[in-house]
Amino acid sequence: MRHKKAGKQLSRNSSHRRALLRNMVTSLFEHERIETTDAKAKTIRPLAERMITLAKRGDLHARRQAIAFLQDKDVAHRLFDEIKGRYLDRQGGYLRIVKKGQRKGDGAPVSIVQLLDTEEGKKTKKKGKKSGKVKAKASKPKKAKAVKSAEREKKKADEKTPGGDLGKGIEPTMAEGKNPTESQEPEA
Repeated sequence: MRHKKAGKQLSRNSSHRRALLRNMVTSLFEHERIETTDAKAKTIRPLAERMITLAKRGDLHARRQAIAFLQDKDVAHRLFDEIKGRYLDRQGGYLRIVKKGQRKGDGAPVSIVQLLDTEEGKKTKKKGKKSGKVKAKASKPKKAKAVKSAEREKKKADEKTPGGDLGKGIEPTMAEGKNPTESQEPEA
């Protein structure tokens, strides 16, 4: 029985598992998106979010802790200089895990792990369900009024032109009663 044994083993011993997870987190920050199995994706999420939290802290000790975990110094510097700016307003939830399907070779469930973008991070707060519904109902009549006014203007324009909409959008050959599919040979 595995009582009090937290974390997934991923069918590896502890040193192999640690190296795998460090490499995956480094690759995630380098490419901002990786494709892996569901179990590995769920395992790297807290580690990657911890690195972003260290970057948000931004002091020397946090930088040294991140460099000790990540495999590449350049990636750690990029994390502290570029990536942390996106998440200053966010309190966690920096990653998205999207299920992709089954891997062709062995049928393992595959996911895409990606960092959230800045515009995706900013969500508008709703005050309540009722206020959102009232706004939605109020906006519908405005759209209907705009459509009706456009139709009125179109009718006025049709009335001003002689013959109404006769011949609008029709080729001249069709208006004259000729078939446009027939060849345009002179009649004898």
